[in-house]
Amino acid sequence: MGTDSRKQLGQYYTPPHVVASLAKWLLQSPTDTLLDPACGDGRFLQAHSQSTGIELCPAACEAARQRAPGARVLQTDFFTWAASAPDRFTAIGGNPPFIRYQNFSGDVRKRALALSRALGAEFSQLVSSWAPFVAAAAGLLPPGGRMGFVVPAEIGHATYAPTLLTALCRHFERVLVVAVRRKMFPHLAEDTWLLYAEGFGGSADGVDLAAVESFAFCATPPPASRRAPIREMAQAGARLRKHLLPVACRELYDRLNDEPWTRRVAEVADISIGYVTGANAFFHLTPAQARLWDVPPELTRVTVRRSEQLPREAVEPDTVQGWLQADLPVLLLTLPPTGPLPDGVRRYLDSAEAREARGRYKCRTRNPWYSVPGVVAPDGFLSVMCGRATSLVANRASCVCTNSVHTVRTRGGASLSRLQEAWTAPLSRLSQEIEGHPLGGGMLKLEPREAGRVVIPWMDRPLARHDLQLLHEGIDCARGWRHVA
Repeated sequence: MGTDSRKQLGQYYTPPHVVASLAKWLLQSPTDTLLDPACGDGRFLQAHSQSTGIELCPAACEAARQRAPGARVLQTDFFTWAASAPDRFTAIGGNPPFIRYQNFSGDVRKRALALSRALGAEFSQLVSSWAPFVAAAAGLLPPGGRMGFVVPAEIGHATYAPTLLTALCRHFERVLVVAVRRKMFPHLAEDTWLLYAEGFGGSADGVDLAAVESFAFCATPPPASRRAPIREMAQAGARLRKHLLPVACRELYDRLNDEPWTRRVAEVADISIGYVTGANAFFHLTPAQARLWDVPPELTRVTVRRSEQLPREAVEPDTVQGWLQADLPVLLLTLPPTGPLPDGVRRYLDSAEAREARGRYKCRTRNPWYSVPGVVAPDGFLSVMCGRATSLVANRASCVCTNSVHTVRTRGGASLSRLQEAWTAPLSRLSQEIEGHPLGGGMLKLEPREAGRVVIPWMDRPLARHDLQLLHEGIDCARGWRHVA
């Protein structure tokens, strides 16, 4: 199967030692019945004589039948089948498809969310496919049944992960997540972890977490070293990933959260995304292009288009002059929604570039299509993604920014320079790692709401050397888990 087809179906086949480990744990008796709800080429099915596999791809179904000739392989959508499946299986496992919410849609998603609700997992529309797969699979277990799945590492940080984990704790005697630092799928940017759940029909008061450097064959799961209470999973912004930190560091961080001299960023500033044009190539002009089309200066604004454009501390008037002299496309076309327009601008709006732009979704759904909303000059800019550390930069040149950069507007008389100073403190750096979420390639991303939850030292309070050391250990640990040296 080609790479594009695999990505569309979320199919990434599991390494043999991982299959063998999960199967060894899942299948504890010859009388067990095994279900793989997304069986792919049948790697899990061949481990047991009484196996059933569900698979949507015809080519994969054929491969599964050849690999496991004694198994029952059904070519169908899992959620459609699960809604009326009469059978129950003592063991369910596999590697559910990982399809991000943008492509996980339509009737398939509706059926998936309905089955998830039956387990008590109320997912939003922004859930990726693997989580409903796990929730729906649990509904096919008898009392005492167990599950073992390969899952994306986003089970440790996705906003919907606590919903899944909480629902599993309400239905299983034990829920264990095994965090694996070294990639089990070396060719993928995403990290993968393992999920074990046993004793269906019981309940657990928390999620056990085992953290291992790499995963080799093991007949039983690695021993847990940490536990995330279920009451914590219900809190806003809960992250299982936080429990990867050394215990002493995590306890210090929790204590500092409650100190009177610390604040959450949302208490002193509003973080939001920049404007969305819908057609960046059309709306962003170079100075030469603006002159060519006779666009007057009052109908443009100098903009920051991406984080890489930001200097270290502040965007100054001299910074802007450098961009303009280099003839960079940093002039945003800012046209009013009503009123007459200059002849040059009207010619530009009739150009071939304009005809292409006005057909884009964002443009064709606003009136008028050429007037970009949400254009404001904030007090500062915050980088969205970073390698080692995010940047908080002052806006001393009244620039605007696209949604590739976050806007920062202080409130309540807060000083941006004070916020910048606090943002670089060790406590803040650790909090950014905890509240943000890792992407492939070692990148950390901070959404506006995540940035608002970052804890900062707002008043001068020197920390003991031991506490500073713990904070730095936590930063190094968190960066190590997202593969930053």
